Amino acid sequence: MKAAQKFALGIGLVYLAIGLMGFIPALVSQPETLPGYVEELGVTSGYGYLLGLFPVNTPHNIIHLVTGGLGILTSIALDSSRLFSGQLGIYYLTLAVLGMVPVANTFFGLFPIYGVDVLLHGLTGLLGIYFGFFATPSLRTLFRRELKEDAVSGEVME
Repeated sequence: MKAAQKFALGIGLVYLAIGLMGFIPALVSQPETLPGYVEELGVTSGYGYLLGLFPVNTPHNIIHLVTGGLGILTSIALDSSRLFSGQLGIYYLTLAVLGMVPVANTFFGLFPIYGVDVLLHGLTGLLGIYFGFFATPSLRTLFRRELKEDAVSGEVME
């Protein structure tokens, strides 16, 4: 199993666990009052703080479950795990940036992405970018190796 596959499997298991934990009431602390912007704009179903740190709601938990499932599923093959990792990196870095913008830090009312979530999404995004685009072996190296194995002598030029 290559590094990108291990990353996809690991991040899949972590996000699957985070998504499941978000549905366990004992692990989600409820704020005494909802923030005004959540009441006014947002989805209030299941709103709380996972482990007292991470703001979550029901759609947020579902997204974590889907991310986890995709990570586990794509860890089967190197190319799918690299694609997953790269896309995860792009999307989660975008979420981290949106989490720092006051107007967009609830993803336009759908789910909270502010506070400690910015750090979680930023770290996930950076790791995803690394394992999706920079981790060895590079896709170019693998492609060359595959061409050499399939080619007859003298067909592949370096």
